[in-house]
Amino acid sequence: MVLKRFIGWNRNAAAWLERRFPKVFGAPSYKAELERRIADDVTRLGPSAILEVGGIDRPLLQRGHGFSYIGLDIEERPHCYTIYDRFIVQSIEHPVNVEADMLISITLMEHVPDNEAAARSMFLVLRPGGVMHHYIPSKWHPYSIALRLVGPVLQKWLIPYIRPAAVGVTGYPAFFDHCSPSDMAKVFRREGFEKVDVMPFYRASDYFAFFLPAYLGVALFENLCSVLNWRVFSSGFVISASKPAA
Repeated sequence: MVLKRFIGWNRNAAAWLERRFPKVFGAPSYKAELERRIADDVTRLGPSAILEVGGIDRPLLQRGHGFSYIGLDIEERPHCYTIYDRFIVQSIEHPVNVEADMLISITLMEHVPDNEAAARSMFLVLRPGGVMHHYIPSKWHPYSIALRLVGPVLQKWLIPYIRPAAVGVTGYPAFFDHCSPSDMAKVFRREGFEKVDVMPFYRASDYFAFFLPAYLGVALFENLCSVLNWRVFSSGFVISASKPAA
């Protein structure tokens, strides 16, 4: 198909640019930062229970490492009950009947319609002194704006063409409620969290690799935002917070 060949050429050209100029086009690993924070607190706290929200059958951790690993999602798949020690099917917007020392998520909160309710539920889940770590795509990045304009139906049709590696792991409705670094930090503080720490990430221009001019334009914009520390236009951010010990 002509369209697939055209997109393939653009993606190959974008990949060449990323290999040749990684400081301009390469994307720092938000997942590595998220995993580092989680690992540090597992060592520091020695949690007895960790709740992962939205992990479905692609969890960040593994069971059997000295803590009870609990999964929560609005849907279930066959392996969920073997990946986790316990799996719960519900929205994080509602109270969860568990207690945990740590709560984690990755690319979850942009899909939650009411993140104030989610933050309230997270606060109740955590034991005093508990911590949470999230990676959240930012709502004002060009790709996030495009997602909201396109909608989930057209997005699912386009994904096999423009991002074939993401088939099956994306295409869910995205609301981006409070999903900016400053807004989410305010939400967490209002719900009672302390030690809120935010690290923005830039250079997610790979989302536009299907069309080289768009890829170049977004990469230029992202590098400018990084230099000027315009967090509102970050591609996403890792955010951590703690529940007071008292």
